[in-house]
Amino acid sequence: MIQKVRNYISKYDMLQPGDTVAAGVSGGADSVCLLFLLNIMREEIPFRLMAVHVNHGIREEAIEDEAYVQKLCGQWQIPFFAVHENVASLAKKQGLSEEEAGRNLRYASFERILREEAQGSRGKIAVAHNKNDRAETMLFNLVRGTGLTGLCSIPPVRNDIIRPLLCVARKEIEEFLEKKQISYCIDRTNGEDTYTRNKLRNHLFPYLTQNISPAAVDRMNHTADLLSEAKAYITQETVKAYEKCRLPESSGAVGIKISVERFLQEPDFIQGQILLTAVEELLPGRKDITSGHIAAMKNLFYAHGSKSADLPYGFRAVKEYDVFMLFPKKQEKTETSSGEEIHVMKIPGSYVLQGAGELSFSILENEKCQDIPEKTYTKWFDYDKIIKSLVIRKRQSGDYLTIDGKESKKSLKNYMIQEKIPRSRRGDIWILADGSHILWVIGYRISSRYKINKNTKRILQVQLRGGIPWQNT
Repeated sequence: MIQKVRNYISKYDMLQPGDTVAAGVSGGADSVCLLFLLNIMREEIPFRLMAVHVNHGIREEAIEDEAYVQKLCGQWQIPFFAVHENVASLAKKQGLSEEEAGRNLRYASFERILREEAQGSRGKIAVAHNKNDRAETMLFNLVRGTGLTGLCSIPPVRNDIIRPLLCVARKEIEEFLEKKQISYCIDRTNGEDTYTRNKLRNHLFPYLTQNISPAAVDRMNHTADLLSEAKAYITQETVKAYEKCRLPESSGAVGIKISVERFLQEPDFIQGQILLTAVEELLPGRKDITSGHIAAMKNLFYAHGSKSADLPYGFRAVKEYDVFMLFPKKQEKTETSSGEEIHVMKIPGSYVLQGAGELSFSILENEKCQDIPEKTYTKWFDYDKIIKSLVIRKRQSGDYLTIDGKESKKSLKNYMIQEKIPRSRRGDIWILADGSHILWVIGYRISSRYKINKNTKRILQVQLRGGIPWQNT
């Protein structure tokens, strides 16, 4: 038993000299065994060990469990820390089950005490999950619906959390403690079916081992190991694919952009992993991200035009033509944003456009054989065709352009869709307007009605200096 755990600790590099280890000790067989073995291991590996006991305030005998753990720590000369909390009240306040609230409390307590006591050394949290726990978690995840990570179940090491007993079964632990004549506390609630995990432990697993395979727990743990190896390889390939598909983000923006073309070149399974990677990078957690959310995001890549899907934590996924974006909703520009208006009161004259440079106006006489400038940011208009006063502004409902010699109309919205201008950028683009008639979508096209011809007498020349940032975002 001792050698098996020693080898497992070494295999996963769980302990190094100089570590500070906070062991979660409830007083049950698993955690008492963990504390005993760690106490032996520190004779071989010089690390600092302490025990943390969390009293959930649920069971009447919990105070007796705490007293026992404290006494044990005194005998073994291990520093002891106790945390008291009413988990039932905490769960109600946080809108969680008692099981989930208790788990959150335990890990938060371990982390807090470790942070206070580590004094600059590497900190580790040791918990007493065993083979049975891993098999139960694997089956629990499977029947609820899960992916590869859920089927891998409980990992031996996750960040600063180590699980030295994951290589041994519950029965081995109890037999070891009996042989060593080490007593432990028995939690009567483990025999009750209050929690879903208890139902698996008390009913389903006895049936599996008695009627299907006596080695069910061992075989499930072996499968979890194989799946963990597969997951490590897939993670490596996902990182490569994610880096290839991800696009640079605009300065100051919070979000992730992915190339639709590159994404669709990846295998179907890797596509889902890319989206999970993006979610994990941007969102505060993936607990509430379901396979349904991943499927909804993946479907956006196959949709025509601009489509979106809402996600937990106030985030939104948007696909706009050849770009997929994941960002907080508060950053999103609305379809009807209008922005400020600048009335062109003086020609010649210049007007500063926030974030887009300077727009200057001048009047030229139309001379025969004059070459019309073919420049993106310099445009000529027939000045005498302008009916109302000119306004520089953002788009508004009812805006339109004329698109041919017959002066056929096209709404500004439809034009932007046709040009594949992302919805989130449309409200940023400045336009030069004569009422609702658009002379120039600045940086794009002008309206046919205002083009000069042989009958034009006065030319309105409009130039943009300083460039337009939305063309490159």
